[in-house]
Amino acid sequence: MRLTRRRFGQVAAALGALASGGRLAAQQGGVVLPQRQHVVFRNAHVLSMDRAIGDLPAGDVEIRDGQIAAVGEGLAAPGAESIDASDKLVLPGFVETHWHIWTALLRSMAGDGGYFPVSRTLGSFYLASDMYAAARLALAEALHSGITFVHDWCHNVRSPEHADAALTALGDAGIRARFAYGTPTGHPGGEPIDQAHFREIAESFGGYSHGGRIGLGLAWRGVGSEASLSDRRLADELGLPVSVHVNNVRGADGIAAIAAAGLLGPEVQLIHAIWSSPEEVRAVAASGASLSLSPYTEMRIGFGLPMTGEYLAAGVPIGLSVDTTTLSGNADMFAIMKAIQNVENARAEDEFGLPARRVLELATIEGARSMGIDAVTGSLTPGKRADVIVVDTRQVNLGVVTDPAHLLVEAAQPANVEAVLVDGRFLKRDGRLSAVDVDEVIDDARAALAGVLARSQI
Repeated sequence: MRLTRRRFGQVAAALGALASGGRLAAQQGGVVLPQRQHVVFRNAHVLSMDRAIGDLPAGDVEIRDGQIAAVGEGLAAPGAESIDASDKLVLPGFVETHWHIWTALLRSMAGDGGYFPVSRTLGSFYLASDMYAAARLALAEALHSGITFVHDWCHNVRSPEHADAALTALGDAGIRARFAYGTPTGHPGGEPIDQAHFREIAESFGGYSHGGRIGLGLAWRGVGSEASLSDRRLADELGLPVSVHVNNVRGADGIAAIAAAGLLGPEVQLIHAIWSSPEEVRAVAASGASLSLSPYTEMRIGFGLPMTGEYLAAGVPIGLSVDTTTLSGNADMFAIMKAIQNVENARAEDEFGLPARRVLELATIEGARSMGIDAVTGSLTPGKRADVIVVDTRQVNLGVVTDPAHLLVEAAQPANVEAVLVDGRFLKRDGRLSAVDVDEVIDDARAALAGVLARSQI
């Protein structure tokens, strides 16, 4: 890997801390991930999310060299560790498509003060170390919940060190991710991002990508200013995807304005799009752009109800989003799936408006498609990377196995996730996170929040 000077310094600092007896996990860039495993899960109910393979009620999944090696029945898998997965559901990990991960320190703090005032005020007091502590907490929760890919929409890049800390946390966690580089919270609309650092990161991304596990994009602010347009031109020059919040409130015309500027395309992800006209829906579909929906935060903040049905009917790729635990409280993809189905069925006044199987696709293969990574992950297809979760059905909130897709969307919880593999590495096994000290993560997050509150004097 090519390392930037800053990244090299972080790794050197981590090794120095090890030599002096410092805590390894607390040092950015110093976490050693588990080795990739050669395993075969046997006798599982496999939900491949690959329509050519389908479901296998008594199937096997072989994982080798970080890839899905084979999916079938009675696989030979010589040399593999054989894991009995009877009474288990084996499926691809969940793909999360838009999350302000830095706000994890502010869990459920929107309260009576409001999300934007709280996040903008406290966010301005973050140190780079707070970005790292927040991300470690968020990513530990993601892996605990069966999320194997996150889109870190970072709109609090207060300095190059803040961005580097957030990126380093993604690498240390072992998760698959995209980092969307943005402005600091409260940044003047007429000023661009730190374009020099954005370019530096993009041109030396080997120091952050971990063999392609982590990607880079732009957290774009739309067409409202020349500064933002210059950010977009830079992203286009660098060949990077862009993601933008649009049509959050009634009367907004964000999509129409972007389309009029000729800036809708397959490289664009739109977030929320609650108040979209039929013409805007058609424009999005024609452009090849994708959509990210976060039902809990969209309802909690009062934006409105997601237009899932209209966009699906138009053929727009859709992914599901945590958005921010400052509003949502947690990062539970099972709950997000349940919410998106129930909201859409209520809007359609139809019990069968959005089937559970379709919802599960949004959280896996369709979410991957919406992020442009469906050739890499999102289904248990031989040759794709081994991002896999195992759900234990022998728990009281599940108990009986009826229809697996319905169970996952309507009944399952993060505590039911027994194992999580990303890129063939066990990051959760036997119900416990295996690559992180949870107590340490919590202690560091609490200390970071205490520091932010002390500096802000709130």
